[in-house]
Amino acid sequence: MSNTTNSNPPRRAAAVASRVGQVFENPATGERAVILTDPRTDPSRRLVAHLYVRPGGRVALEHIHPTLTERFVVLRGALAVAVDGRTSTLRPGESAQVPAGARHDWWHTGDEETQALVEVDPGDRFVEMLTSLWGEVRDNGARRGVPGPLQMAVTGAAYRDVMVAATPPRWVQELLFATLAPIGRILGRRPSYPQHARSATVVEPDPAALALLTPDGRIDWTGDDQR
Repeated sequence: MSNTTNSNPPRRAAAVASRVGQVFENPATGERAVILTDPRTDPSRRLVAHLYVRPGGRVALEHIHPTLTERFVVLRGALAVAVDGRTSTLRPGESAQVPAGARHDWWHTGDEETQALVEVDPGDRFVEMLTSLWGEVRDNGARRGVPGPLQMAVTGAAYRDVMVAATPPRWVQELLFATLAPIGRILGRRPSYPQHARSATVVEPDPAALALLTPDGRIDWTGDDQR
């Protein structure tokens, strides 16, 4: 019987570096986000970002998150948020929650830049999808804030649990996915792009924004004015 032992210890998975402080931007929609809680390193897979929206900015399209909860709390300026047809204008200290499955939209309102904290739970696949879409917008100069139909079909088919457009009807979207996504994949489109998952732009997160987080990295909702 051999008494030899393996002198090489088992390999451990490489630690994933946190992206806290990294800045991601969609130049077409006027959105800029600084990551405060990174779902890739957070045990609860939660995303918290400090969102800046320039005057005239808005999310690219009305949409639904089938499996995610999204929350907003405004720090500065004003943000109009529509959830299932009900629109509220949030001002500093006011918040809104978007339950999973709710149709929603949001846009900047007023004259000054809007700042808000955004929490997405779970946020790992959401940020994977969003950074890829924003990266493709930056690289290809998409004016509407989203990539072209082939890329959207490939990404939409892979991330239908994360986000679907409010229009056209879901069955029409599924038909488009089935038709366009195979063409997109043949032409080299991928659901997500690792090169867009990290940003070379890194800033120190705003201490005032960090002060609104609990020790485990979620937004502290005690005492806020929810709409």
